[in-house]
Amino acid sequence: MTDQTTTKKPKREKLKAELRKQARQDGPATASMQGVRISARKARVLADAVRGMPVEQALTLLAFQQRAGAPLLKKVLDSAVANADQRKMDLDTLVVADVQVDKAGMLKRFLPRAHGRATPFKKQLSHITVKLAPAS
Repeated sequence: MTDQTTTKKPKREKLKAELRKQARQDGPATASMQGVRISARKARVLADAVRGMPVEQALTLLAFQQRAGAPLLKKVLDSAVANADQRKMDLDTLVVADVQVDKAGMLKRFLPRAHGRATPFKKQLSHITVKLAPAS
């Protein structure tokens, strides 16, 4: 009897896996945060301000912002910088290539009101994705 778990991958699958790995290495450094407890509309204001900036300038801008999404976006940006450092990219020339803030699910909650009624309200969630690329 042969063991089914030790079967080798066909050459085509190995080649495809190598190509995917190489594409990840060549592409931009990315980081994402899923299910963040902020509405996408509030976070997009900061994302639009940071997009296209050099990384150091973007981190400085986010450090001094008074908005609720600034610490969250700064945390994702720090993670993307760490990923770029891990891939041996030059950190001095990195630019925030793309920032996406997408809507996620909602937490549905209820608030007690007069006469025994309940009023629903929704706490919105969002996904934040940051891509860093070398300046061209």
